Amino acid sequence: MGFDPWDAAFVADPYPAYRELREQGRAVWSEATGQWLVPHYADVSALLRDRRLGRTYLHRFSHEEFGRQAPPPEHEPFHVLNGNGLLDLEDPAHARVRRLVAKAFTPRTVERLAPAVERLAGELAGGLLADGGGDLLTAVAEPLPVAVIAELLGVPEADRKLLRPWSSDICGMFELRPDEATARRAVTASVEFGDYLRALIGERRKRPGPDLISGLIAAHDEGGRLSEQEMVSTCVLLLNAGHEATVNTTVNGWWALFRHPDRLADLRAHPEKLSTAVDELMRFDTPLQMFERWVLDEIRVGDTVIPRGAEVALLFGSANRDPVRFEDPDTLDLGRTDNPHLTFGAGIHYCLGAPLARLELAASFGALLAETMPPLRLVREPQWREGYVIRGLRELVVEF
Repeated sequence: MGFDPWDAAFVADPYPAYRELREQGRAVWSEATGQWLVPHYADVSALLRDRRLGRTYLHRFSHEEFGRQAPPPEHEPFHVLNGNGLLDLEDPAHARVRRLVAKAFTPRTVERLAPAVERLAGELAGGLLADGGGDLLTAVAEPLPVAVIAELLGVPEADRKLLRPWSSDICGMFELRPDEATARRAVTASVEFGDYLRALIGERRKRPGPDLISGLIAAHDEGGRLSEQEMVSTCVLLLNAGHEATVNTTVNGWWALFRHPDRLADLRAHPEKLSTAVDELMRFDTPLQMFERWVLDEIRVGDTVIPRGAEVALLFGSANRDPVRFEDPDTLDLGRTDNPHLTFGAGIHYCLGAPLARLELAASFGALLAETMPPLRLVREPQWREGYVIRGLRELVVEF
C-alpha cells in the first residue's frame, strides 16, 4: 500500500507507506496530491526553518504571479480568518503578533495554570469513573483543553459548548482537497465564530479581565499594532491549535497504550515516567501528520530541485519514525529521553502552546492512571475519523 491519504487503511496505519517513501528518496512527487512529499527527519526539520518556504505566499506574490488560482469569493470569510492568524502569517507580521501573544504562554503563566488543569483533569476522570466508563474522547480528551483555552481567552462557561463544533468545522479545511460541503461549513463557522469574538472583544473593552483577550486589547491600545481581525484570528487559532492536537494525542495515545498492555502496566506502576511518556506518545502516533509549505524561492532537497510555486508536504508522522534519528522508531518506548520529535513543528512557527499542551496531557494521563483509579479497559476497537492531516479517532469507548 502506497501513500494514499483518502484510503481508510492508510489513515489507520500510514507507517509502512512512510518506510517506502523514505526508501524512495528525500523528495518524492505525489501525483495524487500535487505536492513534493518530504519524509526524512533531517529534511523536515531543516525545511521548517528555511525562509525560502512559507505558510503563505501572499506577503510576496499575488495568486497570478505565483501561478495559483484565487479561492472562490464565497470562501473569503474562511481565508480572511485563517490568513490573519499566527499559523499563516509570515514575517514581519508574524513576529509582531507572536511577540504580543507569547506573553500568555510564558513558563510562569503555564506554571500558574497547573493546579487548575490538574484539578479539572481529576474531576473529568472522576466523572468517567462515576459513569462506569464511556467515551474517553468526549468525557475527558475534549473537555479539558477546550476548558483551559476558553479560560485563557476569557470565554464565559455558558458559551464553551459552541467552541468545539466551530473549531471542528474550520479545521475541516486543513485536509487535502476539502469538498464544497466542508468549505460551506468552514465558512459558516468562520462567520459565526468571528462575530462571537468581536462581540466578546467589545465586552472586554468595557470590562477588562485577567484573560488573554483583555491583554491583547491593552497591547493594541498601548501601540501594539494589533488589528481587530488579527485579534479574532489569533483567538480562533489558539482554540483550534490549542485543543485539536491535544485531543487527538490523548485518544491516539490511549489507543497505543491499549495495544501495548505491558507499557500501560509499567506506566501505571511508574508514574514518574509520565513526562517522557507524553512526548513518546506524541512521537509514536503524531496527531498532525503533514504540514504544508509553499516554495517561495527555488530549493534543492537531495538531488531534487523544487521550483518556486510548488508545494511541499512535510511529513511529520514519517519524520518522527525515521530510524536515522530515532533508535527503534517503531517501538513505543515510554522512557525515551533522546526524543526531539517534530510534533510541535520548528522554526518561527514552533507551537507557542507546547508547554501548555504537555501540562494538559500529563494531567489527563496522570488522572486516569492514578493509584485511586481502577485500570481502564478498551470496550471495542476504535475507528479512525475521515481525514489524514489531522488524524484522530471517532471515539474511544472504555470501562473500568
